[in-house]
Parts: sequence; C-alpha cells; structure tokens
Amino acid sequence: MEPVVLTTDRLRLRTFTPEDTDEVFLAVQDPDIQRWTTIPSPYARVDAEHFVGRMVPDGWRADTEYTFAVRLSEDGPVIAAASLHHPRTGSWEVGFWTAKEHRGRGYMTEAVLALAHWAFTDLACTRLEWRAEVGNVGSRTVAEKAGFTVEGVLRAALPNKGVLRDCWVGALLPPDLGLPPALPYLPSPA
Repeated sequence: MEPVVLTTDRLRLRTFTPEDTDEVFLAVQDPDIQRWTTIPSPYARVDAEHFVGRMVPDGWRADTEYTFAVRLSEDGPVIAAASLHHPRTGSWEVGFWTAKEHRGRGYMTEAVLALAHWAFTDLACTRLEWRAEVGNVGSRTVAEKAGFTVEGVLRAALPNKGVLRDCWVGALLPPDLGLPPALPYLPSPA
C-alpha cells in the first residue's frame, strides 16, 4: 500500500521519513518509552535510522505494518508514533508512544481513533486489538478512552527485551464507533 495521510481536528498523521530521524531519536530517549515499548534500550541514533529508513517503509510495502508520525500540524514536530500491525484474519493490532511533553492532552486517544476509523472503513478490519504490558497505565488509559474493552490478561504473551511479560489485551469493534461491521457478529449467549 502507498502511505496515506490521516487528519483529525488537531492532528496530522503521515508516514515517517528520514528527515524525522533526529526527532524520533530524541523522543524515545524517554525512559518510559524505552521501558514500556519493545524498542531497543538503550536507543541509539542508528536505531532511529533503521526505524524510519527501513522498518516503516518495509511495513507499508509489505502491507504488514502501517506506521504514522503524529504531528500537531503539517510542519509541526513529531509528538508521537502510532501504527497498525500484525494483521491476522481481519484483525489488526494498534501500538503507540507519545513524547513525554505531549502526554495528557488527548492527542494519542485522538490518533488511535483516527487509525481505528481508517482500519474499519478502508482496511476491512473486523477487530482492532490493543496490548500493553501489565502496569502500563498510560497505554491502558488511552485504550479505554478510545473505547477499547479490556478483555483480560495474557500470561507470558509479550516478549520485551529478552523477557516474556504478561500483557493486558483489549479490543475495539466497528460497532463500538458506530460503524457497520465487515462481517456479521454473533456474540456468545450471556
């Protein structure tokens, strides 16, 4: 797929480019981003170069991961990253990080909702999943504010820096956003 640009009332989401390398490198020096995400730690400039120069474009080309730089305007700084990845039988997973100085303003919730709407309307996504290591309250708060239903804990389901960790898992369905589902849904009887 060719990269697309998504916009919201306050945000512009577009693919990363090599010009974003320095901003990515600086943002992810934050110990919380390195702690709660699966990025390398310590995070070197070569890691940022590999991310924007190889991982992001390769994901778009292979239709396996669509990663966006989140900005407040077309020319504004990178304030976050958000992606749809791990497609399987109609489901996608969302992942994200926000630069420390831009947390707590609802930007990531807005970006996740933009990605969800795009996934459900343009990618025929049937279920959008969110996963985060148990204890990552910031990520869980974003997911819940975006309307995800937290479905439970998966034991030893998140490999991070050579260790398996328990993770929360949640899901968002098209009807949760008032959108028609790609396939009929028959919930189990109560």
